Order: sequence, then structure tokens, then C-alpha cells
Amino acid sequence: MRSRYTAFALHEAAYLLETWHPATRPASIDFDPRLGWVGLEIVATEAGGPDDVNGVVEFRAHHRLAGEPGVLHEVSRFRRQDGRWRYVRGRIVAS
Repeated sequence: MRSRYTAFALHEAAYLLETWHPATRPASIDFDPRLGWVGLEIVATEAGGPDDVNGVVEFRAHHRLAGEPGVLHEVSRFRRQDGRWRYVRGRIVAS
């Protein structure tokens, strides 16, 4: 999760696509140049240990959009594939 957050902050599309599960991976990622990520807060985790196939991470990603502060609150699902965690999908949590 932390590495994907960093990749979003640095606009590293190749890494994000590589760590996205093939079943849900988009063809490309468009970054909004007005959006700057400024902090990540892990709220909760479920499973995701060395012997698990699935894991869940709830997080708040703080950002500034056109100078205004904001927060993306999401519950993300991951699946281990070929020994690596892949992002499957996320659900936005209403604030």
C-alpha cells in the first residue's frame, strides 16, 4: 500500500500498473497535475500476512487539489499473485 501511494505521488504509472491485479488493471493511468499527495494514514488492515492470499487495507490519503486540502478514504483489496501483492479494487468511504 505504501509503495503504491508513493507511486501515485511520483506519477509512476508503470509501477502502479505492474502492481495492479490483471483482472482489474486499467489500460493506462491519467494523473491530475493539480493533485499533490501529502500524507498517508493507514487506518486498519485485515489479513495480508505471509501465509495469506488476500488482504485488505483501509487508508486515508491526504492531498491538495488546486491548493485546497482533501482526503481520499478508501478500503482497498489486494491479492497475492506470483508471490507479490496486487491491488484488486477499492471502495471509497464516505466522510
